[in-house]
Amino acid sequence: MTGADDTAYEGGFTVTFDLTGAAGVADVAFAPEAGIECAATAPGSATCTGHGIPPGRSTVTDLLLTAAEGSEQGDTGTVRVTGEAEGTAFTPFTTEVTVGGPDLVMHRLPFDHEPAPGQRQQAPITFTNRGSRAAEGVVLTLRHSRGLDIPQRYSNCAYTTDESWTTARCTVEGAFEAGATYTLAAPLTLKTTDRAYRDIFGYGIHEAGAGAGTARGATAARAARGPAGGSDDVLRAVPAPRPMAARALDLEPGDNEHEADFRTENTADFVAYGDTASGQAGAKVTARLGFRNDGPAWIGHLRSGESVAAVDFTVPQGATVTSAPEGCRGVSAEGTALPTGWTGPAPRYVCPTPATVRDDGGLDLAFGLRIDKVLLGAVGRVVVRGPELRAAGLPFDPDPGNNAARVVLNGETGGPSPAPPEGPGDDAPGTPGPATPTPGAAGAGGPVAPGAAPDTATGNGGSLAATGSSTARAASGLAVAALTAGLVLFTLARRRRAA
Repeated sequence: MTGADDTAYEGGFTVTFDLTGAAGVADVAFAPEAGIECAATAPGSATCTGHGIPPGRSTVTDLLLTAAEGSEQGDTGTVRVTGEAEGTAFTPFTTEVTVGGPDLVMHRLPFDHEPAPGQRQQAPITFTNRGSRAAEGVVLTLRHSRGLDIPQRYSNCAYTTDESWTTARCTVEGAFEAGATYTLAAPLTLKTTDRAYRDIFGYGIHEAGAGAGTARGATAARAARGPAGGSDDVLRAVPAPRPMAARALDLEPGDNEHEADFRTENTADFVAYGDTASGQAGAKVTARLGFRNDGPAWIGHLRSGESVAAVDFTVPQGATVTSAPEGCRGVSAEGTALPTGWTGPAPRYVCPTPATVRDDGGLDLAFGLRIDKVLLGAVGRVVVRGPELRAAGLPFDPDPGNNAARVVLNGETGGPSPAPPEGPGDDAPGTPGPATPTPGAAGAGGPVAPGAAPDTATGNGGSLAATGSSTARAASGLAVAALTAGLVLFTLARRRRAA
């Protein structure tokens, strides 16, 4: 079901399934989500109860439908879904259930999973219809991360690109017969680009049109009618020249798609930069600091979603942070957690990156500082390092010497100072040495207000636009929608295998 876009419902709810319209056509079993309870309440009726509806789409239960005894190919029925909750209105939904249908199974491709930059591999996409009727048109979905590329562009494919991913959804016309195996008329080419490091290629197949067998297929079909396609020839699928090896019958929707992970030997040079500013005692200034990725590789933690790196900023002596960027956390001068209940400014800040950093990206941070005491050439340190202090290295970075920079207050010369005279740290790479007192000596002042702008600014350093990508999307982006009760239901022409 789909809740309000921006409001969560906190109370209890009941979803009722009227199965009388599917009697003799399909047998129904329930696989509810955690925290949901489903039970039969009367012949041909069942309810699922739960608590709380988050904004947007959420799954109450999967309906496991198998052909009823005595049913025949093409028999149809209906399932009606209604819901109720105090103070909330539900829109009823009725869906059609049909015995039989296509079951498209994508074959896994034998890639070289450790390619070199510039390497090209053929991708002869192949799938089999193991269902009981033909699929009238299919949608092929191809999705690859930034370090990969498919040079061919097809006129019957819709292409979308964001910070980390490129997706092509290709509508392929024709009748794809039950029991037959198909492959592309010409293999695709998967290229490993110069910016590759850790990348993913996903490929999936679904029936086109409103009669698609799952919510995934229906959504893929709608998406394929979206943005304009490429300019090359039409992508076509043809019968495979010889039968593929037989495999056990498996009607799980996961068979529609596969993903391949690639590890490329490559480097990404993260270069820290700092700033300079000057002012009298009591003046408020802005210090811009961070790092840029000079490549050649982009870096993405696509599976884990964890930060790629962190910017570690030690505040110059004689200054107090008045505003810190959102997402930065204050720590002690030694890099440890502040005492419980600490609300004031900190002597040191750690700012994690998103899960991806583009080859033309980085992280730009603006700190508001108050000069409490004028100290000629007061220096703060900026280090780009691993996301954890105990694992501060950047294994992909070929030049640790440029991972550190300085923020200088009231220095003798203007202009930002790109690097300190010493290395990133005395003991461990990327670990700043303490340049300020312990938390209690960080200076008086109110609590840090993330994102707040300082009153005045006299910094004269350059700045880099915030070009780090947003948090990585879930890697398995081919599964564009789950089978959701009240949205789309499907039935299979044969009984589900025993567990």
